[in-house]
Amino acid sequence: MVTASTLNKVKLLDSAVKLDRHTDLLFETAEEFGWDLQAWAVFPNHYHFVAVNEADNLSEFLNKLHSCSSRAINRLDGVRGRKVWYEFWDTHLTFERSYLARLNYVHTNPVKHGVVRDPRTYRWCSAEWFFLRADRPFYETVCSFKTDKLSVKDDFD
Repeated sequence: MVTASTLNKVKLLDSAVKLDRHTDLLFETAEEFGWDLQAWAVFPNHYHFVAVNEADNLSEFLNKLHSCSSRAINRLDGVRGRKVWYEFWDTHLTFERSYLARLNYVHTNPVKHGVVRDPRTYRWCSAEWFFLRADRPFYETVCSFKTDKLSVKDDFD
């Protein structure tokens, strides 16, 4: 699981165009580096994702994502050279219960942040995708996991 923050938590992805562009770049870069996204949520000042990959290339993946995303956001804002992304935190998930809880956490993160009541209505999140594509028993299992005791860097309000 990865969480990344903008510099000083500034809400630089402050429009649908910017959120769309960063989300598109997340998908494109994940595919390029062989990461299989399992859950994602993108917000104006941070994002989370859960992904699977056998390669040891997370830093390279995120360096490229953040570089491309920074250029795109700065271009849209008409500025040059501004630092957009601050840092990222990653957790290697080795226990199934931890993995399932974090899937639920990321899928429901727009509700945690008070953006929407139903996470499936937030278009920069995987909740609707997961609802439509997951096998029903797996979906219900993931949704049953509590997330209130997880230790996730997520103080971005």
